[in-house]
Amino acid sequence: MLEEWQTLWKNGDTGKKIYNILPSVSLRPTNWIREDVIFFSQHGPFPAYLRRFHLSDNDYCSCGRIGTALHYAKECIYTVSWHMRKPAPNFEQEWLKRVANNLVSRQKIRGIIKFISENRDLFRPPWPSTSQRAELSSSITGHSPSNKRKVFQHLKKRRLLRTNSVKVKMPVLYIVHIFPSFCFSFS
Repeated sequence: MLEEWQTLWKNGDTGKKIYNILPSVSLRPTNWIREDVIFFSQHGPFPAYLRRFHLSDNDYCSCGRIGTALHYAKECIYTVSWHMRKPAPNFEQEWLKRVANNLVSRQKIRGIIKFISENRDLFRPPWPSTSQRAELSSSITGHSPSNKRKVFQHLKKRRLLRTNSVKVKMPVLYIVHIFPSFCFSFS
């Protein structure tokens, strides 16, 4: 029975990220908890994962980089308290195995996943998605600097502007990207 399970695990089409870390089946359970599974399977609140399954229009973290599990463990400015050393690109798989077998590293992973789960708005990009920009530009008429309050109210009402989740002033480039016909900043 164990041999058959091992063959199915080795030749299966799914679970390859976990298989690369735990290649052998065992009757002894691993001591992984929910956060470990989320990180190592990379199936969780990560923008890259959400985009892959069409649950989001973009795969960017709010820091501007692609939001993968490894991004949060190594380089995201919002998870710097839990960062680990970056592996060389060709040793990434070995790095994941070492992290999985190291309790201190797994505690960091658990901290990252809990922090992301509790602060999801912080990890969404502060700009609207492509479909939201298209909807927004088609729904607002009279794009002129004199109507900037109307635009601001419209953005806030449609929850495209997350002013209360990240304390960042809206940059001029953001407005230009949405409405290239005019340029202004909200002060």
